[in-house]
Amino acid sequence: MSNFLTDNPALYEARFPDAERLAGRWAEDCLRRHGAGPCVLDLGCGTGRDAAYLHGAGRTVTGADLSEAMLAHARTVHPGPAYVEADLHGFDLGAGEFDAVLCLDSALLYCHTDDQLDGCLRAVRRALAPGGLFVAEMRNGAYFLGRTDLLDTPGVNSFVWQGVSYRSTTTLTVDRTAQLLRRSRVWETDDGPVEQRSAWRLLFPLELRHRLAAYGFDVLELHDGPGPRTEPPWREGLLPGSSADADRLHVIARLTTS
Repeated sequence: MSNFLTDNPALYEARFPDAERLAGRWAEDCLRRHGAGPCVLDLGCGTGRDAAYLHGAGRTVTGADLSEAMLAHARTVHPGPAYVEADLHGFDLGAGEFDAVLCLDSALLYCHTDDQLDGCLRAVRRALAPGGLFVAEMRNGAYFLGRTDLLDTPGVNSFVWQGVSYRSTTTLTVDRTAQLLRRSRVWETDDGPVEQRSAWRLLFPLELRHRLAAYGFDVLELHDGPGPRTEPPWREGLLPGSSADADRLHVIARLTTS
């Protein structure tokens, strides 16, 4: 399925800039605090910015994504890691090959069904060496229990890239039956409006903890921030909080059962 942003990785990076590599720095801090080994899988690596940062920090990194366009961009613009095509719903990159698996920017939430989520966690467990870390950052399903501030008003964004103006209008709705946060984003282009639709699974903190435990993980941290996409954002020296009430969720879990 085509996607206006992921089919145009350079435009994606212009829309979501991360000049300070905040997400990569946050991930490296998590890995360092919990003593992770050097071999890292960045699952859903996108344009490769985070994978390249971790590579520059001295780690041996594999970036995995399903988008051929994103992988081609990553290999050219953010070289260093090995980049491979893989489906997070179920992949096999070898048994026990990695000391840590990252799943940032709500990538885990593209597992919409229980079968897809189980397939992902099963594959992550296989990929990790004993004692390996799983680090994930995502939207927090619990935030939408009684809160509507992100749903009430469409979000409008405008930016200029390479002399061209881009404008998008984003509407979020909650599909309670499917436990999904659905997104409709309409882009205004010279050829007329382009609509793209996507969705995230709404996972709740206790549900996520239970799922991870079922696959042999011990949850070390589960909190709403600070993180790379919180307000205020994470910065060096900040330790994780203890609540899980805000709109982002961060989890670090260690594989204790093979």
